[in-house]
Amino acid sequence: MRRKSLKYALFMQGGVLLLLFLLQFFLPAYHHSSFSKIMILASYAIGYNFLLGYTGLMSLGHAMFFASGMYSAGLSIFYFGFTPLEGMIFGTLFTLTVSLIFGLFALRTKAVSFLIVTLMFGQTFYLAILYYNEFTYGQDGFSLTDYLGTLSILGKEYLYSDPAIRYNFALILLASYLLITTLIVLSPVGRILIAIRENEPRTQLLGYNVFSYKLFALTFSGTLAGISGAMHALLYSYIGTTFAEIHHSISPLLWTLLGGAGTIIGPLLGTGIMFYLIDFISGITSNYLLVVGVVLVLTIIWFPLGIMGTIRQKWLKWLP
Repeated sequence: MRRKSLKYALFMQGGVLLLLFLLQFFLPAYHHSSFSKIMILASYAIGYNFLLGYTGLMSLGHAMFFASGMYSAGLSIFYFGFTPLEGMIFGTLFTLTVSLIFGLFALRTKAVSFLIVTLMFGQTFYLAILYYNEFTYGQDGFSLTDYLGTLSILGKEYLYSDPAIRYNFALILLASYLLITTLIVLSPVGRILIAIRENEPRTQLLGYNVFSYKLFALTFSGTLAGISGAMHALLYSYIGTTFAEIHHSISPLLWTLLGGAGTIIGPLLGTGIMFYLIDFISGITSNYLLVVGVVLVLTIIWFPLGIMGTIRQKWLKWLP
């Protein structure tokens, strides 16, 4: 059964990724840029879905991880002259450390208390960025344009802001996230995480160290968010407090719930729909958030498990 699920998951992912790869040769410039952004944000949402959809832990502080990867990578390049690759590695290790330490404290709470603690830590991180504005440049942020240099591919030099580089790096990030999370979810570790989501006391009764598995899920999810933040910093050459604000923690929650928590493709679908919905409505009215809110409520009524989750429940049982 597990092999069959893996086969379906890889087949679906392969089809989606192939479509995204081919689309870059046909998309107009605006949509080409939009898809690059969506794939990075969807990677962030995939990391969040690993925690919420497969472990059952809802966080309101994930912007802290995204921003920690972004700032650690960006500041190391800006101040210490790290190369982009070194900045990515540093950002990954820094976020992994932050996620691990955060998990050791936060996972001592449960349910609503856990939600509040994640919110408090996220806001503390955001305020710390503002407080040390001489170092972080506060709300103004800073640019990496003059510090990244160029990327050499087959003897040609490219800027990291080159549309083709952005698109394909974002696609590689998305593909790696989909593959890694799928393999973990369909492994024995993933089965235990799902068991914790469904019935934590019974899982603990069976002899599993629930705290360790939850700590792994939170650390892994936070690290994926941090890598997404570091990649965003490199490809868009800007680091700012916007990415540490609470709305950037709520966004992956909405993307995941809209697309379908606990589904492989759901976060990508939810991110794409939300991105274009906001983009379209904001061009019509300044009260776009009201309209977006109504659309989301209606969508949840029709698709209570998210779009992919409801489709899987009602029609396509084989969907991963």
